[in-house]
Amino acid sequence: MTTQQAQVLACIDGAALTESVCDYAAWISQKTEAPLKLLHTINHHHETSIKSDLTGNIGLGTQEHLLEEITNLEQQQSKLKMQQGKLILQAATDHIEKKGVTPTNSQRHGDLIEAVIDLEDSIRVLVLGLRGQVHENQENQIGAKLEAIIRSLHRPILIVNEQFKTPKCIMLAYDGSEAADKAVDMVASSPLYSGLSCHLVCVNNNVETASKLLKKAEAKLQSADNITVITTKLKGKADLELCAYQQQHDIDLTVMGAFSHSRLHDMLLGSFTHKMLINTKKPLLLLR
Repeated sequence: MTTQQAQVLACIDGAALTESVCDYAAWISQKTEAPLKLLHTINHHHETSIKSDLTGNIGLGTQEHLLEEITNLEQQQSKLKMQQGKLILQAATDHIEKKGVTPTNSQRHGDLIEAVIDLEDSIRVLVLGLRGQVHENQENQIGAKLEAIIRSLHRPILIVNEQFKTPKCIMLAYDGSEAADKAVDMVASSPLYSGLSCHLVCVNNNVETASKLLKKAEAKLQSADNITVITTKLKGKADLELCAYQQQHDIDLTVMGAFSHSRLHDMLLGSFTHKMLINTKKPLLLLR
């Protein structure tokens, strides 16, 4: 019995960030020597809505004929979506192969969230854009399904929000939580971060507490091969301070735990992770 090697899964839809998603997925695949798979999903929800909206307005004597026309139109739309998806997958495959990586690809019918959850056991890292086609021109919005995927998937998720730049300097946001400790362990052990500079940043208004937290995490990172560690203590609102630090030090990639608060806390006060997704200008690697 053979065990399938965990893979980098890149979700693409032809939106503006698709090329960047492919580039970051290829970078991870090369550094970790993990296979890369491209996923495109076809959701037929909108077609179903069209049918339900129109059938109530069809008059007697014409209903059967028009329903047949609507069904034919839906079938044509489905075929067009499949063809469009295949073209997107082929273009992405050609682009990635130029980087020396040969991906596999998959086209699935149904919801993206369900598809990703179904593939969870085979995923090493999930890569997707901050915004898909629906919200790609709305800077104050994140993808409609992104939060649900982050909450549902217990795998590292890289959220891409800009053109690809080979990461040389990362920021690890550390607060002493279980998710933050998991991030430290991952950075210390994964070949993905070998040769990079790591800014270990703790935002805490208690300087003594911040120092203790950083000391423990720094020891783990310094035991790793070929990682340069820079520790920093900051005061203030965590999301604002981290985003400002990211810009000031030209950070290429931020690593942090995701959605550590309860759902009730998120609804009342707003999620820290959500704020980071909206405000950060660089890709964000989330761990749960």
